[in-house]
Amino acid sequence: MPESYKADSLSLTAAVAMGTGVMIGAGIFALTGQVAEFAGPLFPFAFLLAAIISGFSAYTYIKVTSKYPSAGGVAMILKKAYGHSTMTGAFALMMAASMIINESLVARTFGTYTMRLFDVDNRSVLVPVLAVGLILAAFFINLAGNKFIGVVSKVTAVIKIGGIVAFAGAALWATGFAFQPIADSPSTETTATGFLAGAALAILAYKGFTTITNSGGEVVDPHKNVGRAIIISLGICVVIYMLVAFAVGATLTVGEIVAAKDYSLAEAARPAMGDAGVWFTVAIAIVATASGVLASVFAVSRMLAMLTDMNIIPHRHFGMPGGIQQHTLVYTVVLAAILAAFFDLSRIASLGAIFYLVMDIAVHWGVLRHLRADVNARPWVLVSAIVLDLATLVAFVILKGLADPLILVIAFGGIGALFALEALFLRRHRGDEPAQHSGGH
Repeated sequence: MPESYKADSLSLTAAVAMGTGVMIGAGIFALTGQVAEFAGPLFPFAFLLAAIISGFSAYTYIKVTSKYPSAGGVAMILKKAYGHSTMTGAFALMMAASMIINESLVARTFGTYTMRLFDVDNRSVLVPVLAVGLILAAFFINLAGNKFIGVVSKVTAVIKIGGIVAFAGAALWATGFAFQPIADSPSTETTATGFLAGAALAILAYKGFTTITNSGGEVVDPHKNVGRAIIISLGICVVIYMLVAFAVGATLTVGEIVAAKDYSLAEAARPAMGDAGVWFTVAIAIVATASGVLASVFAVSRMLAMLTDMNIIPHRHFGMPGGIQQHTLVYTVVLAAILAAFFDLSRIASLGAIFYLVMDIAVHWGVLRHLRADVNARPWVLVSAIVLDLATLVAFVILKGLADPLILVIAFGGIGALFALEALFLRRHRGDEPAQHSGGH
C-alpha cells in the first residue's frame, strides 16, 4: 500500500460509491429490526428523522471540508476547532472508535445473514467466525490500494442498490403497495422517547458520509466534490431506506420484526417471495455488508495515520514492516475483529451510536465557537444540529439505561478512558506538534 496520500485518486463516482457502501451496509441489514424495537410501528419515520438530523450534521462537515479538504477529515476539523489538545485527540479517537465499531457491526451482520442460508441460529459461534473472516479479507483487499478499492466499491454499490430496490419493490407489490405497518398489539405503540431513541440508532445508517470527509484529500476537485458526494450519498440512502422500511413494515408485524431483528430483511422476504426471496435477500446482504466493511476499513486506517502524523496519538511499530498507514490498518482490523468476536449486534450498535453522537456534538460545537466565520457557516444550522443530536442521545441513553445499563458503563467508561489517555500522552509529548501535517491543504 502506498505510504503517501494520493491526491485525485478518488473520483466523484468512487466517493459516492464509498459513502453509500458504508451507509447501506450498516443501515439496512444491521439496524432495521433494532430501530423497530425502539420506534414501534413508526420505525420508517425514525429513518426519515435520522436523515434530517444527518443532513444538519453534514452541513458542518461540508462547510469545513470544502474549504480545507484533508485526508484526515474529521481529525482536521477537530484540530482546527480545538487546536493540538486533549479535546481534539479524544474526540478524534471517538470518531475512529465509532468507525471501528461500525466495521464490527456490519461484519457481524454479514455472519448473521450468511447463516440464514443454512437456517443456523444467529447465536451460533459461526457468526463471529465469519465476521472476523470478512474483516481479515477487507484487510488484504485494502493492501491493494485506492484504485482497486474504488473499482470494488462501484461494482458492489450497483449490485446491492439494485438488489435492495428489487427486494423493496417485490415486497411492496406483494402487499398491494400498502405503505403502512401491519396491525400489531398495543404493546408495540410508539412513545416519543422510543421514537427518538430509534432515530439515534438509525443515524448510524447515515454516518457513513463521514467516510467521504475522511478521504477529502484524495477526492478529485475536493472543494466541490466532497460536498457533492456527501449530498448525493445521503439522498440515495434516504430513498432506499424508506422503501425498505415500508416494505418490511408492510410484510411483518412489529413483533415479528423485533423477533428477527438481526436478520429482519430476510424474514420480510419470505412472505412475499418464499425461500427464493430469502436466498436473494441474503445474497444482497452479503455483498452489501462485505463492501461496507471494505470501505470503512479504508477510511479509518487513514484517519488513524493522520492522527499519528499530527502527533496527537501514540504509535508503535511492534516490529511490523512497512509504514504508518499499514500499521494503522492492522490496528483497525484487530480492534474490529475483537469487537465482532465478543459483542452481539445490539451492543455493538449501542456503542456506535453513543460514541458517534458525542463526537458529532463536539464537532458542531467546535465549528460554532471557533470556525463559523472562517468557513461561512450559519449559526442556526450548527445550533440545530447540536440540539437534534442531543435530543436523540438523551432519549437513547434513557432507554438503554433501563434495558442494558452495562453498555452505558462500557460506553461512558470508554469515553473517560480516551480523555485520560489522551491527556497523559499530550502531557508527555508537549511541544511535539508538527508545524504542518500531511494530507491537509
